[in-house]
This record gives sequence, C-alpha cells and structure tokens, in this order.
Amino acid sequence: MKIAVMGAGGGGLALAYEWASQGHEVALYAQEAHEDHLVPVRERGGIQAEGVLEGYAALETVTTNIAEALDGAEAVFVVGPAYATEPLGRDTRGHLHPGMTVVVCPSSSVGSLAFKRAAGLDLHDESVVVGETSTLPYAARASMNASVRIFHRFDVGFSAAAAPRSSTPRLLEVLRQVYPNTDEAAGIFQTTLQNGNPVIHPAVTLLNAALIERTGGDFMFYEEGVTESVGRLMEAVDAERLAVAGALGVKIFTEPELGVRQGYMNESNYSTGYSTAPGFRGIKAQPELQHRYLTEDVGYSLVFLTDLAKHLSVPTPTIDAIIRIASIVADVDFVTEQARTMDKMGLSGMTREQLAAY
Repeated sequence: MKIAVMGAGGGGLALAYEWASQGHEVALYAQEAHEDHLVPVRERGGIQAEGVLEGYAALETVTTNIAEALDGAEAVFVVGPAYATEPLGRDTRGHLHPGMTVVVCPSSSVGSLAFKRAAGLDLHDESVVVGETSTLPYAARASMNASVRIFHRFDVGFSAAAAPRSSTPRLLEVLRQVYPNTDEAAGIFQTTLQNGNPVIHPAVTLLNAALIERTGGDFMFYEEGVTESVGRLMEAVDAERLAVAGALGVKIFTEPELGVRQGYMNESNYSTGYSTAPGFRGIKAQPELQHRYLTEDVGYSLVFLTDLAKHLSVPTPTIDAIIRIASIVADVDFVTEQARTMDKMGLSGMTREQLAAY
C-alpha cells in the first residue's frame, strides 16, 4: 500500500519504519514548524530502528508539503499527541479523497471525531474512513540522525474502531496488514477509555515534580518514579475511569491488566508492576513539567474524561484534583482552556444510549 504518516516524533518514526520495512511505500509528513525532525531522515533517505525492532528502512517521500505526502495515499496515519490532531486534520482539507482510510493513532480522547471536524468531514461521512486506535503499539523515542529507539512493540491488547463504527471492518483490514491481532473495539468510547496514558503519566509526573525540576528528568520515569504511594494515586484515577466506562456499558481492562496483556509488564499491580516492567525499562523522565504528560494527558484526556463523567453523573474527585493541581504546577488553567470537551466534539446533546452506540 501507499502510506502517509503524519507526525515525525518517536511514534511516527517507529510506525513509518515498520510499515516501510514490510514493503509498503511510505511518505513521512511534518508541518514546517517541525522541519528539523525531517532533515536527518531526508538526508539519510530513511529511518534506522534500534531496540526491539532493528534495521534500516528507506522512505519514498519526506516532506512538509501535504499535497505531496497524501498524493495517491491509500491509508493515512495521524501519529502524535492529542494537541496535534486538529492542526494535522486542518492540513488535510482538500487533500482527502473517497476510499482513503485515516487512522488517528492513538485516539487519546475521541481523536477520530476531532480529526473529522478539523478536516471538514461530516461526522457520518464514510467515503473517507476515519478511525482510531486505543494506543500506539510502540514505546519509542526519537534519537539522533534519523533513528528511533523502540523499547517495546506489541500486537496484543491493541484495539481500533471507526467513526461511525460501521466502517470498522475496513479500518481493521488496513491495520491487520502489520498488526494482525488488532481487536475490533465496540466503538470509539472503548478505544478512548482504554487509553492508559492519563492514568499513569500525570500521577507519576506530579508526585515527582520536584525531582523533574531539580534533575532535568535525569532519572528513570517508571523504574525510579513509581513507588507504592504513586501506585495508589494511579489506582484511584483508574477506578474513576472504570466507573465512567461502566456507566456507558463499555468494557475496558484496568491499566495494569492491559500492561500484562500487552507484554509491557509481568505483574498486574500499580506499583512494582510498573517499576519492574521490562517494557518500560530504560525510559527516562521528561526534562521539564511543560510536557505532554501534563499538557496532553491532563489538558486533553482528563479534561474530556471529567466532562464525559459529568454528562453521565459519575463523580471523579481524584481526577478533578489532579486537573487542579496540574494546572497550578504547569501554570496553565486546563479547565478554562477546555481543549477537548463533549460540546466541542458535537456530543453534548446525546443520551447515554446514543453515546454507547457511537
């Protein structure tokens, strides 16, 4: 297939590498503001992978020109944090055509709806299939000289759904070419609610805030950053996430259960499960608090989750507290910003039954 990967961070490079290494023709796109991410890839002619996937894969196109990137593309992967979904969606206006499949990878918080709205697509338009995955199938970090270190890659515990869900079979047909065990999610609320990043990242970041500032992130995020007390906070957040899912009638795994299923972890618990996890070993903390572990996982995912919870009359006192504390620590009022909400996604007038069927 001809594939376009939008986003040249660690996830985008890992995904572009693997699809190219399996014989697909891959174009890598980034906005001009991130041209510096593309320069080494363009100079090298492709991507070098290190870690659990190793090798070199050549790319057909490396560009900041969206028309060039999407020309002839059969599938488009939108790979990046939640705050990149709408800008990348706007870039595609006028360049999407019937028969394309767009995958927002990962969803973060109903990312497929955010993309469709930004791209100017009707939410019920199925001429262009737009779907989302529950997570990125890699733990990866971009390295120097067009290389990416892949700490973990999995093909189990990875689910996807299209919006509307009637297009999910076509989405799975694309994904299963490289991820053959992709599960069919019950809908985009299952993929959204199964995202574990907002359970893990804000809790570990906030309870290690002083260490991050003092060392510039010079410690291991999971191995050293997760202790018993950090685990208790993650568990409290997860309990509220599970309550929201239950109110919608959506089945999701607890975060450590999913980690074991995906092969990241050996123990299904919130403390040593993470601190001894083989799939997280060697991942350093972020260098500063102004990082996607707060700006994305709180500002987008947890804000959306609490808005959905209010719609369903589910209390979320722990998540509310994390949003408030994160706003103070990051010096950003995430609640006032309301980056992604039910109303912004066109969902605020829906009943519980209508949401569950989405």
